[in-house]
Amino acid sequence: MADTRRNPTDTSGTLDEALERIHLSGPERDGWLSNHAPMAIEALVRHGHARVAHRWLDTYRPKLEDMPASVAPVTARNWQEALGDISRVADWTAFFERETADRPWRTVLAAWWPRLLPGIAAGATHGVIRVGHAVRTLLEGEETAPRVRELAHALGYWAARHQPLPALERLTPAPDAAAALDRVPLIADQDGGIRSRFEQLTGFPDWPGRAPAGPEAARAAIEELVRAATHRYATHGHAAPIMLVHAATAPNAVLRTLPALPDTLWTPSLHAAWAASAAVTSAYGPREAPPVTEHLPAAQHPQEVFERAAAHGDDHTIKFTDTALDVGDAAALVAAGRAIELNTPAW
Repeated sequence: MADTRRNPTDTSGTLDEALERIHLSGPERDGWLSNHAPMAIEALVRHGHARVAHRWLDTYRPKLEDMPASVAPVTARNWQEALGDISRVADWTAFFERETADRPWRTVLAAWWPRLLPGIAAGATHGVIRVGHAVRTLLEGEETAPRVRELAHALGYWAARHQPLPALERLTPAPDAAAALDRVPLIADQDGGIRSRFEQLTGFPDWPGRAPAGPEAARAAIEELVRAATHRYATHGHAAPIMLVHAATAPNAVLRTLPALPDTLWTPSLHAAWAASAAVTSAYGPREAPPVTEHLPAAQHPQEVFERAAAHGDDHTIKFTDTALDVGDAAALVAAGRAIELNTPAW
């Protein structure tokens, strides 16, 4: 995938300052909506828009809520009983803050990734997405205290919202990721929240079929999935412009995390990434024929596309455009332009 980052190290310290502000808040608002500030801010800073990061956060901050009160400490002995209990999110966050203070963050991530991966649907996939943004920052820049703490907050949110998908049937194999997404059966009732939608899932196409021939093949398959889901948004995103971005951003978060993980975890990461992308597609994909391709906006230069997304200000649009720039081809940039058109501007 293309590398379009403009300022990967953030020497201004803007990211750290913003994260310290964000960590005063909890990971959700209004009962279930995810706090997108750490993800959107990381993308803005990475792509050279640090100058607008605090203004963006000033606008977004009134939406946020304080971290809930602690219930009881999560420990190495009792963590299983707290898994998936959102009322324990403060306890989970404190647990991972302790873990990352006592051990290298890569060690903590490697230990907990396989435990959390079956619940990749957690918080509409925002748990893994937030982890992906945090890991990218740690891999590409300094391992500062706010950035390590952000990983702790991200892991804590994922653990508190941990949500395994129902048992799924393996349907007829698909030859590639694009075909697999096209063949995902839509749920019967596309009303209601994401949890009730996910409860209706019954099966997905068998993709990529045979086990990958090693870790690099697994990585390449995830990359293929991210590309296919990003391209697909251009013609299918109109059905649920906000929710369908996650069909691409969730597997991309997994892809971003792979370099920090032992390669023995790459193949299970592929299967989880496919499950997440397929679940979102099934829950929110359109039943009507996709719009005519000729009506889509023309492709533009990556920098120009991200500048449009930053000016638009919507958190999901910024995050999806960030993923589209990772893909980097003309079809991905067209999809990003489509997201800018479909979603409501933040200001």
